[in-house]
Amino acid sequence: MKKWSLIACMWFPLVLFPSGASASQNTQIDSFSKAKRLLMQNVYNSTEMRKTVYCNAAFDDKKQVTLPVGFNDALYTSRAKRVEFEHIVPAENFGRAFKEWRDGAPVCVSSKGKPFKGRKCAEKANHDYRLMQADGYNLFAAIGSVNAYRSNYNFQMMSGTKSDFGSCDFHVEDRKAQPPQQARGLIARTYLYFDATYSQFRLSKQQKQLFVAWDKQYPVSRFECQKAKIVESYQHNVNPILAERCAMQ
Repeated sequence: MKKWSLIACMWFPLVLFPSGASASQNTQIDSFSKAKRLLMQNVYNSTEMRKTVYCNAAFDDKKQVTLPVGFNDALYTSRAKRVEFEHIVPAENFGRAFKEWRDGAPVCVSSKGKPFKGRKCAEKANHDYRLMQADGYNLFAAIGSVNAYRSNYNFQMMSGTKSDFGSCDFHVEDRKAQPPQQARGLIARTYLYFDATYSQFRLSKQQKQLFVAWDKQYPVSRFECQKAKIVESYQHNVNPILAERCAMQ
């Protein structure tokens, strides 16, 4: 067994997490800006850890990306060489569970007296939404152009697809996204964590089947286990999906 695996086993208890149970939620970090800052300071603070989630591209402490050879930067060109923080489970996918997102709120009025709703209103008016939005287990560094292209689309498998980003095998079609193989396990475990943790978010039967399959097919990585350990240290809630997977490494 590798040295890092032994460390992971000492840290992560073996958690058998039954379907339908709920995990402890993020109750500490309620600022998206703070969540991103903590990730840069504590997770993405070394060359080893500074890799983007979908394309495995290196970036520096200024969030400037070194694009992989053969990467197609013709899409969202202005965002192609910078890192952004991607919600693997998109904010809209859980945000619409909140009344403030759907309908607005009394405090959601612009300086010109115009009411607004959506993400800005949910962030302004609902503390539970802010906690979900800032959950570090759901945030990963991504090339900005890939983040923009993915939008809030669900992930799924497609047949006969060709990468839209050249050497980074990421494809979007009909408002669905197919990620590279290297990211599928991480994506699956992030969705399964959110599904187990937050009552405002539930996977469809089809999506859950896909992510359970990806979780089994693509084992947990060293990066996932290291990141989870660090996020737990300041967010103070355990990700039971990763706790179980990392303990078995």
